Amino acid sequence: MMQILKCNDQLDQETLKNIGIAAEAIKDGKLVVYPTETVYGIAADIFNQKAIKDLYLAKNRPFDMPLSVAVADKEMVQNIAVMTKKVEKLIDAFLPGPLTIITKKDSSVSDIITSMSQKVGIRIPDNKVALELIRQAERPIIATSANLHSHPDAVNVQDAVRDFGETVPYYLDSGACTLGKPSTIVWIMDDEVEIIRQGAITKQQIEGVLND
Repeated sequence: MMQILKCNDQLDQETLKNIGIAAEAIKDGKLVVYPTETVYGIAADIFNQKAIKDLYLAKNRPFDMPLSVAVADKEMVQNIAVMTKKVEKLIDAFLPGPLTIITKKDSSVSDIITSMSQKVGIRIPDNKVALELIRQAERPIIATSANLHSHPDAVNVQDAVRDFGETVPYYLDSGACTLGKPSTIVWIMDDEVEIIRQGAITKQQIEGVLND
């Protein structure tokens, strides 16, 4: 049965209890919708291949479209991706925040997530509920938006429920997202840098940090 679990940024006792329920669900291979500062995301354990496949099917997302990963801190990034100087500069400048960095992945990251690519998108959301969920799950989680493929992004939990219903058993509801638009995506490989998607962080801000 689908459960909508109320949460808030104060991380009060009820919120921590509800996040714990969702974190255990992720550990058990289930899907969870959760808030970020940009749009609502749908989570799965990145090391559970069945859960990842279930997420693709729930979103009706083609398997040749890679998924991003959400982590809680820089240490988690180092466990799943190659930390270059440029990557570290962007992490220090913008994360937690609305930026996804695509860089070379560690071998521990499933090829299903990256659609057989050797690169992975990394994000540290600027949302206390999302970060606490990752910490309590004790692992990185999928960071894709909580909507059916080609549908509008979910900026509140009701949008996500409308798309997924009981296909997703747990929803963490902390109200409307503060930004309401997707993160900027930047691709970094060796000395090459490319803005894949313009979002809340501008090209000029990124260039300013990398050229400093």
